[in-house]
Amino acid sequence: MKHPMYDTIILGAGAAGMMCAIHAASSGGRVLLLDHAASPGEKIRISGGGRCNFTNLNTSPANFLSENRHFAKSALNRYTQHDFVALVRAHAIPFHEKTLGQLFCDTSAREIITMLRSELDHACVDLRLQTSVTDIRKPDHGFSVETDSGLFRSRNLVVATGGKSIPKMGATDFGYRIAARFGLGLVETRAGLVPLTFGNDHMADYKPLAGVAVNARAGCGKIAFDEAILFTHRGLSGPAILQISSYWRERQPITLDLTPAMDLFASLRARRATDGRKAVVTLLSEHLPKRLAVHVAEARGITGNLADLSDRSLRSLTESINRWTLTPTGSEGYRTAEVTLGGVDTRDLDSASLEAKSVRGLYFIGEVVDVTGWLGGYNFQWAWSSGWAAGNAIAAQTKL
Repeated sequence: MKHPMYDTIILGAGAAGMMCAIHAASSGGRVLLLDHAASPGEKIRISGGGRCNFTNLNTSPANFLSENRHFAKSALNRYTQHDFVALVRAHAIPFHEKTLGQLFCDTSAREIITMLRSELDHACVDLRLQTSVTDIRKPDHGFSVETDSGLFRSRNLVVATGGKSIPKMGATDFGYRIAARFGLGLVETRAGLVPLTFGNDHMADYKPLAGVAVNARAGCGKIAFDEAILFTHRGLSGPAILQISSYWRERQPITLDLTPAMDLFASLRARRATDGRKAVVTLLSEHLPKRLAVHVAEARGITGNLADLSDRSLRSLTESINRWTLTPTGSEGYRTAEVTLGGVDTRDLDSASLEAKSVRGLYFIGEVVDVTGWLGGYNFQWAWSSGWAAGNAIAAQTKL
């Protein structure tokens, strides 16, 4: 029985997979893009509150975590955030910049998916959805991919299956199992960009703060991020916490500075001379949400007016606000994590093409690789850049 033969089969029709397919087919190669989902780009659809934070103007290799911090440089430098913005502009998709260089669609994330599908159609990519892979084999030449829709063969195989984050959307460890099957190393995986949680003994103290948000600095070791934090019924969330979660490890403390833009001690000390008769909580509420100000004061056993506090007491109070040390007991895990840290070991991949060094024609791109970006569009940019790099490497072979 004759089975369909392609130049390239790509597993996963997410951001990286679609980008790779578009460019792999650019020289006329036959490309098959497979996904078990009913629609392509499901993570694109839900990202950015439905408006897709599709890249970040400040993207650089410094915004990524990996055991090899140099690995992402090649792809990121050759296909930049500005290249993807040019594609978005070419499709007349309106967008805007939010804080810290983050770019969002003005209307809907679906416009990015529509753009990519248009590019797939233009490149004559064979997109097959609701198709599950049941087995992968490597004959002497190329690859055989068994699916519930039949057997397909190809010269190249690209794994763009993502990580473990958000399993309710179909995320699995399939890509890691493929890597292990072909002898590639794996870096330990864990949930990243995820809310942090506390044990019941601590949450009894913090539950009254659930729903309180404040701009703060969250630190872990030598890394810190200045953005909003949110107290929840289980622990801490918000951009600053999601960012620091990628650097946090179990039993490691984090530090919060609730007034990072000012010297709170100096400010309150000056106010003591002019507004000493005002309640401490009243003055703290000028810099913190009132519930948080009350909690901090009560936790330190401080009542009464500002004039009642000595320099020593005032210093103790402000240090508890600027150096609030907490030790999370865990995170919300892959259930709500935006990304998966770790993955296919970059030592086993070529940084220019994303091809496995030991298996000719086998590529790994996107989240499945041990490259993880910060919150704010960086992970999408890695998807675009790594997909472009692998796709163009494949297209160059097709020309030969």
